[in-house]
Amino acid sequence: MTLRRARARIQPEDVGLPSSARRRTPGLRREDVAQLAGISVDYVVRLEQGRGPVPSAQVLGALARALRLDQAGRDELFHLAGSAPPGPGTIALHVRPSVLRLIDRFSDLPTLVLSAKGDVLAWNAMALALHGDWTCLPPERRNLNRLRFLPDPADPCLSTVGDTESEQSGTAARSVAALRAAAARYPRDPGLGSLLADLRAGSAEFGALWEAGRAGGWSSHRKTVLHPALGPLTLDCDTLHVPDADQLVIVYSAAPGTPEAEALALLRVIGTQDVGQYQPTSTE
Repeated sequence: MTLRRARARIQPEDVGLPSSARRRTPGLRREDVAQLAGISVDYVVRLEQGRGPVPSAQVLGALARALRLDQAGRDELFHLAGSAPPGPGTIALHVRPSVLRLIDRFSDLPTLVLSAKGDVLAWNAMALALHGDWTCLPPERRNLNRLRFLPDPADPCLSTVGDTESEQSGTAARSVAALRAAAARYPRDPGLGSLLADLRAGSAEFGALWEAGRAGGWSSHRKTVLHPALGPLTLDCDTLHVPDADQLVIVYSAAPGTPEAEALALLRVIGTQDVGQYQPTSTE
């Protein structure tokens, strides 16, 4: 009942989904919630009917983001499901509705929201057009470090980041430095501990960079994205910090009059026709 009420109060256009006059019920459909949360429609049905096992914290977090619940609403959802909400000392994976509204406004610039450990929590239509469809990845794979250091042939094709070996190695080093800094801030976060264990066990490159001992955070820089249709796009990549949630808003842009600015304008026209605004999903 709680999930049905929550999805009834949200209009499709509020979360970047196309609206249709043929919709017979107000708000989001179960199919919409499933797409936004990265779970199956059948699972949404079973949750609304109170059937099946207790949902995991990952599923509850994904639902809270999909339904744009504030922190109080998220905590209520966890309690109703019989789970404790994420407590102090854990990495924040819930994106505030105000931050989601902010990235709504970047309609002509690709924008992502990342957690302190690199989870892709939310994105806009331009980011999908630039990088590819994040919704095709299982929620546990929507982590930049897993994708970079633990590639899986089953993953859908996303745009490659880094046009040269030097750029790719520099990005890898900065990623590991940011994870080391996150580990110092969140020594007891279970999700981060599991991620680090997997990376160290599965990637010799990560292990070598980790042992180098460098720590630091992401800063604004230039990044080359290899788009399958538009080719290499070297873009300004500005990092905005949401301090109380320790999350990053990543915004890609290009100077007016440059080929990259023209490419982004083209991407805005042809690349967002069949994608929604963003899907606030990941692990929690």
